[in-house]
Amino acid sequence: MKHLLLILIIIGAGILTRAQSDYEVATDGPNKLLKGLISRDMLENDTSFHWFHQNQAGYTPNTQTVSVLKAKGSQVKFIVFGGTWCEDTQALLPKFYMLLDAASIGSDQVSVIMVDRHKKAIGHLPEDMHLTSTPTFIVLKGDKEVGRVIEYGKNGQWEREIGEIVSTKF
Repeated sequence: MKHLLLILIIIGAGILTRAQSDYEVATDGPNKLLKGLISRDMLENDTSFHWFHQNQAGYTPNTQTVSVLKAKGSQVKFIVFGGTWCEDTQALLPKFYMLLDAASIGSDQVSVIMVDRHKKAIGHLPEDMHLTSTPTFIVLKGDKEVGRVIEYGKNGQWEREIGEIVSTKF
Protein backbone atom coordinates (compact mmCIF):
# COMPACT_ATOMS: atom_id res chain seq x y z
CA MET A 1 0.00 0.00 0.00
CA LYS A 2 2.83 2.41 0.81
CA HIS A 3 4.38 1.61 -2.58
CA LEU A 4 1.10 2.45 -4.33
CA LEU A 5 0.73 5.72 -2.43
CA LEU A 6 4.27 6.73 -3.34
CA ILE A 7 3.62 5.98 -7.02
CA LEU A 8 0.45 8.06 -7.01
CA ILE A 9 2.22 10.98 -5.35
CA ILE A 10 5.01 10.81 -7.92
CA ILE A 11 2.52 10.79 -10.80
CA GLY A 12 0.59 13.69 -9.32
CA ALA A 13 3.71 15.73 -8.68
CA GLY A 14 4.99 14.97 -12.15
CA ILE A 15 1.83 16.18 -13.80
CA LEU A 16 1.77 19.37 -11.79
CA THR A 17 5.44 20.24 -12.17
CA ARG A 18 6.03 19.74 -15.87
CA ALA A 19 4.12 20.00 -19.08
CA GLN A 20 5.94 17.19 -20.86
CA SER A 21 4.99 13.57 -20.47
CA ASP A 22 7.13 10.52 -19.87
CA TYR A 23 6.37 8.20 -22.74
CA GLU A 24 7.83 6.11 -25.52
CA VAL A 25 6.71 5.90 -29.14
CA ALA A 26 6.81 2.60 -31.00
CA THR A 27 5.03 1.00 -33.91
CA ASP A 28 2.65 -1.91 -33.89
CA GLY A 29 2.49 -2.89 -37.53
CA PRO A 30 1.29 0.23 -39.33
CA ASN A 31 -0.03 1.78 -36.11
CA LYS A 32 1.67 4.24 -33.77
CA LEU A 33 1.87 2.99 -30.21
CA LEU A 34 2.35 5.24 -27.17
CA LYS A 35 3.57 3.81 -23.90
CA GLY A 36 3.72 5.76 -20.64
CA LEU A 37 2.24 8.94 -19.21
CA ILE A 38 0.64 10.98 -21.98
CA SER A 39 -1.43 14.13 -22.40
CA ARG A 40 -4.77 14.59 -24.07
CA ASP A 41 -3.18 16.90 -26.65
CA MET A 42 -1.02 14.07 -27.88
CA LEU A 43 -4.09 12.14 -28.95
CA GLU A 44 -6.13 15.09 -30.16
CA ASN A 45 -3.42 16.66 -32.29
CA ASP A 46 -1.69 13.62 -33.80
CA THR A 47 -3.25 12.48 -37.08
CA SER A 48 -2.11 8.93 -36.28
CA PHE A 49 -4.95 8.85 -33.77
CA HIS A 50 -7.77 9.84 -36.15
CA TRP A 51 -10.09 7.73 -34.02
CA PHE A 52 -10.00 10.31 -31.22
CA HIS A 53 -12.21 12.89 -32.93
CA GLN A 54 -14.23 10.28 -34.82
CA ASN A 55 -15.28 8.59 -31.59
CA GLN A 56 -16.46 11.84 -30.03
CA ALA A 57 -18.97 12.43 -32.81
CA GLY A 58 -22.57 11.97 -31.71
CA TYR A 59 -21.74 11.38 -28.05
CA THR A 60 -23.58 13.26 -25.32
CA PRO A 61 -22.37 12.74 -21.74
CA ASN A 62 -24.84 11.30 -19.27
CA THR A 63 -26.42 14.29 -17.48
CA GLN A 64 -26.71 12.53 -14.12
CA THR A 65 -23.01 11.60 -14.14
CA VAL A 66 -22.08 15.13 -15.18
CA SER A 67 -24.08 16.51 -12.22
CA VAL A 68 -22.41 14.16 -9.76
CA LEU A 69 -18.95 14.97 -11.10
CA LYS A 70 -19.64 18.71 -10.99
CA ALA A 71 -20.78 18.47 -7.38
CA LYS A 72 -17.78 16.42 -6.24
CA GLY A 73 -15.32 17.48 -8.94
CA SER A 74 -12.71 19.18 -6.79
CA GLN A 75 -12.25 15.99 -4.75
CA VAL A 76 -12.06 13.52 -7.66
CA LYS A 77 -8.94 12.29 -9.43
CA PHE A 78 -8.61 9.66 -12.12
CA ILE A 79 -5.93 7.32 -13.35
CA VAL A 80 -6.80 5.88 -16.75
CA PHE A 81 -4.94 3.00 -18.34
CA GLY A 82 -5.42 2.53 -22.04
CA GLY A 83 -3.74 1.46 -25.25
CA THR A 84 -3.58 3.33 -28.52
CA TRP A 85 -3.86 -0.13 -30.12
CA CYS A 86 -6.98 -1.04 -28.10
CA GLU A 87 -10.37 -0.65 -29.80
CA ASP A 88 -12.15 -0.22 -26.47
CA THR A 89 -9.75 2.58 -25.48
CA GLN A 90 -10.24 4.17 -28.87
CA ALA A 91 -14.01 4.09 -28.36
CA LEU A 92 -14.19 5.18 -24.70
CA LEU A 93 -11.29 7.51 -23.96
CA PRO A 94 -12.48 10.30 -26.28
CA LYS A 95 -15.91 10.10 -24.67
CA PHE A 96 -14.36 10.09 -21.19
CA TYR A 97 -12.67 13.38 -22.01
CA MET A 98 -15.99 14.83 -23.18
CA LEU A 99 -17.57 13.73 -19.89
CA LEU A 100 -14.79 15.46 -17.95
CA ASP A 101 -15.17 18.61 -20.05
CA ALA A 102 -18.92 18.71 -19.39
CA ALA A 103 -18.25 18.37 -15.64
CA SER A 104 -15.40 20.92 -15.64
CA ILE A 105 -12.87 18.37 -14.39
CA GLY A 106 -9.40 19.74 -15.05
CA SER A 107 -6.52 17.95 -16.74
CA ASP A 108 -4.57 18.18 -13.47
CA GLN A 109 -7.05 15.68 -12.02
CA VAL A 110 -6.43 13.02 -14.67
CA SER A 111 -3.39 10.85 -15.38
CA VAL A 112 -3.51 8.77 -18.55
CA ILE A 113 -1.02 5.94 -18.88
CA MET A 114 -0.82 4.09 -22.16
CA VAL A 115 0.35 0.49 -22.14
CA ASP A 116 1.49 -1.94 -24.78
CA ARG A 117 -0.37 -5.13 -25.69
CA HIS A 118 1.27 -6.89 -22.72
CA LYS A 119 -0.16 -4.23 -20.35
CA LYS A 120 3.32 -2.81 -19.69
CA ALA A 121 4.34 0.83 -19.50
CA ILE A 122 7.36 2.76 -18.34
CA GLY A 123 7.89 1.66 -14.75
CA HIS A 124 5.76 -0.92 -12.99
CA LEU A 125 2.58 1.04 -12.35
CA PRO A 126 0.28 -1.21 -14.44
CA GLU A 127 1.48 -4.24 -12.48
CA ASP A 128 1.26 -2.42 -9.14
CA MET A 129 -2.29 -1.35 -9.96
CA HIS A 130 -3.23 -4.91 -11.04
CA LEU A 131 -4.18 -3.86 -14.55
CA THR A 132 -5.92 -6.64 -16.47
CA SER A 133 -7.79 -4.85 -19.28
CA THR A 134 -7.87 -1.58 -21.14
CA PRO A 135 -9.28 0.87 -20.71
CA THR A 136 -9.44 0.92 -16.95
CA PHE A 137 -10.77 4.06 -15.24
CA ILE A 138 -9.61 4.27 -11.62
CA VAL A 139 -11.37 6.76 -9.35
CA LEU A 140 -9.29 8.26 -6.56
CA LYS A 141 -10.31 10.13 -3.44
CA GLY A 142 -7.17 11.86 -2.30
CA ASP A 143 -4.51 9.29 -3.02
CA LYS A 144 -6.71 6.25 -2.39
CA GLU A 145 -8.52 4.17 -4.98
CA VAL A 146 -12.24 4.08 -4.26
CA GLY A 147 -13.37 2.24 -7.37
CA ARG A 148 -12.63 1.32 -10.94
CA VAL A 149 -14.51 0.72 -14.15
CA ILE A 150 -12.93 -1.80 -16.51
CA GLU A 151 -13.70 -1.42 -20.19
CA TYR A 152 -17.44 -0.84 -20.64
CA GLY A 153 -18.20 -1.67 -17.01
CA LYS A 154 -20.23 -4.45 -15.48
CA ASN A 155 -23.43 -3.59 -17.36
CA GLY A 156 -22.12 -1.74 -20.40
CA GLN A 157 -22.75 1.65 -18.76
CA TRP A 158 -19.23 2.79 -17.94
CA GLU A 159 -20.07 6.45 -17.34
CA ARG A 160 -22.97 5.67 -15.02
CA GLU A 161 -20.69 3.37 -13.04
CA ILE A 162 -18.17 6.19 -12.69
CA GLY A 163 -21.02 8.41 -11.45
CA GLU A 164 -22.13 5.76 -8.95
CA ILE A 165 -18.61 5.40 -7.56
CA VAL A 166 -18.29 9.15 -7.11
CA SER A 167 -21.77 9.59 -5.62
CA THR A 168 -21.33 6.79 -3.07
CA LYS A 169 -17.67 7.22 -2.12
CA PHE A 170 -17.44 11.01 -1.81
